[in-house]
Amino acid sequence: MNAGSSRLVWFDANRVCAAIGVVLIHTTTDFAGRPFPDVTPGERFVPVFLRSVAEFSGSEMFFFFSLFLMAMRVDRTRPTYRSAIATQAERLLVPFAFWTVFYAFFRILKADVFGYGPQYLDSLAEAKTWVSYFLLGRSQYHMHFLPTLFAIFLFFPVMRIAMRYPVLGIMLFATLGAMDHVQRYFWTLDIDPLTRAYLVRITKVWGYVGYGLAAFALYSLWRDGLPRGESKLIRRGAFYFASMAYIATMPYLGTALFEGRWGVRTGWDYFGHFLMPLFMFCIFMGGQFLDWSPRWSKAAAYTFGVYLVHPIFVDLYDVAVFTTGLSKLMSPTILVLLRIAVVLPAAFGCAVLLQRTRPLAWTIGLGPAPWKWRELQAAGKG
Repeated sequence: MNAGSSRLVWFDANRVCAAIGVVLIHTTTDFAGRPFPDVTPGERFVPVFLRSVAEFSGSEMFFFFSLFLMAMRVDRTRPTYRSAIATQAERLLVPFAFWTVFYAFFRILKADVFGYGPQYLDSLAEAKTWVSYFLLGRSQYHMHFLPTLFAIFLFFPVMRIAMRYPVLGIMLFATLGAMDHVQRYFWTLDIDPLTRAYLVRITKVWGYVGYGLAAFALYSLWRDGLPRGESKLIRRGAFYFASMAYIATMPYLGTALFEGRWGVRTGWDYFGHFLMPLFMFCIFMGGQFLDWSPRWSKAAAYTFGVYLVHPIFVDLYDVAVFTTGLSKLMSPTILVLLRIAVVLPAAFGCAVLLQRTRPLAWTIGLGPAPWKWRELQAAGKG
């Protein structure tokens, strides 16, 4: 394995682009998360286009490269099942608990400003709300990532099969297809919405294990060494497949553009969206011999933090432009572009600040858990 590959700068660049993509997804809608239904298609073109670009690298990409890192750790350290899961619980569920409580109460601000404060406060008084917050990550729209990723990690012994037999990485297509098939059935049932949400999440975890199979398979190939020529071929092919996946999502994006509502991902539209992380990851992996700047690695350290904190600044921006009346003077394009210009640097800046504030660094995975502070202090004194 060459030195450039071992540095994994290409991987860090992928992480940074994924973080930017997630921020773009959450900043290119109106205040209610819709594709500006009250304006003409021409007025919503830029927000919808930016959303389509963002989906080249969104939350599913975070699943993919997290599972690639899991493959690397499993291969290098050979942990027992218990120790591996305990480590992931500390890395994922401890910050998750903190941010779940934080966002549960932080959302009161926007709820009060936009007129649904009483209903939201009533929901906080219900036990089922908090159960869904901690099991489904519903305290904010992005929090689903952490409990879902932890649940997927529980299947890492299954994923290891693909490290031995990389061809099994193609099973991602089958697991996504089965997930879509079952979830569409769940949506036809006349059952409690929260019960349906639990059923959908369970099938999502099982389906997303396919990302683990693909990630472990690609790690196996990368570990064994991909020559420069083969890497270039992978990159070229991945560019084509990513472009084809983008084309396949056009019906979904067309519904947003021409009708002002999010459509339902079905058929190839569905596969185009959910296979995109595989193709994007292959683009970066295929570019491992490129001259990547070390700045990618420096920025990558904060991507988990950016993912966790960016909704704070989305909400603060929305509250500010709404209460001041500026939103009435802005077109959707200006509203979205200004939101991106505010939220993206603010999220990175906040992640850097949290990392430097040592008692809070653990909230974004850049420091030891609170119960280890005394132990570390004692070791330092020793």
